[in-house]
Amino acid sequence: MPPKKRKGKAKKPKSSKTERVAGDEVAQSYRRSLLEVAVLKDRLALKTDVAQQAISARDDLQYQIRDLKQTLSQEKLGMKDITTDLNRQYKTLQTNLEAKVEYLETRVSELQQQLDQCQGDLKTEREQREQTEEEKDAQITDLQIKLDNMETEYEKILHGCLDSLLSHLAEARRNWEDGVYSRP
Repeated sequence: MPPKKRKGKAKKPKSSKTERVAGDEVAQSYRRSLLEVAVLKDRLALKTDVAQQAISARDDLQYQIRDLKQTLSQEKLGMKDITTDLNRQYKTLQTNLEAKVEYLETRVSELQQQLDQCQGDLKTEREQREQTEEEKDAQITDLQIKLDNMETEYEKILHGCLDSLLSHLAEARRNWEDGVYSRP
């Protein structure tokens, strides 16, 4: 602050050189003090400005931190919901898969039993067919033998009949020839 001015005219005392030098030093000291006060006021204003900016930045950062905390909290809830849903879906899929595996194992067991039964039935049918074929082959062989025997017998009978017929014919011819040549 500048020094206070006096009102009215005061008498200037006559000063000596030492007083003048001392007055100059006081004036210079006063000016330096004024400059220092002005510099300190500028520094204070600057520091006040910096402090206000820091407070404003702090408030902004606190607001951002609060918003980020809220966002993080919401994200955590969202993640928890997603995790819960994924766990539920996983358990559902696992249960469904286990049920399907159990069903398929049961089905495989049933089909294996059916296959075993069908293979047993097929084996039985083959054995029966082979036995039937053997019996038919045996019958055919037996009938072939009988047929061959009958053929031989009929051949003998036919030869016998033909021989008898030929001998009758020969006798009838002789008789006829005797009768034809004997008639005059």
